[in-house]
Amino acid sequence: MENNLAANAAARKERLIALRRRKEGQQGQTANGEANGGPSHFAFKQRNYDPETRTLRKRDIAGDAGEDTVEKAVEGLAEQIIQEDEEKRKEELDLFNIQPKRANWDLKRDMTNRMAKLDRKTNEAIATIFRQRLQSMKKDQNGQRQVDLLASMNAAEQERDDADAAQASDSDDE
Repeated sequence: MENNLAANAAARKERLIALRRRKEGQQGQTANGEANGGPSHFAFKQRNYDPETRTLRKRDIAGDAGEDTVEKAVEGLAEQIIQEDEEKRKEELDLFNIQPKRANWDLKRDMTNRMAKLDRKTNEAIATIFRQRLQSMKKDQNGQRQVDLLASMNAAEQERDDADAAQASDSDDE
């Protein structure tokens, strides 16, 4: 590893020294007008070699067709996105996609807020009825007559069930 670093450092020093000599030689040429019998406007051009990366430059005769560029990487991407967007729009306009899977989902959504208020009032009403029955039981206990709370609740529930069954049988007969 150290030999490789030392070799790289030595090669870089040599390149820098050569570059300094070349710059000094060009300055001497401009001062004289011509150096070594050549024109003074000559400049060394590196068309096929990149001195920074120290690699060959790859060029196509047909106008840089071989280079990898961002434009070439995303060339068909815009058309593809437009096509996908058009397909999504066509799917969105399909009436079967607009129609909800359950027909009453919006009714349930709108009714939840109203039902929450009603549930609260229902619970308050049940509690009030329960308190009234307890108070009546206390009064009846004072008068030596006991009322069975559970039996009265079961009887009321049985009456409601009978009424619901009667309504269902009436609607079936029609």
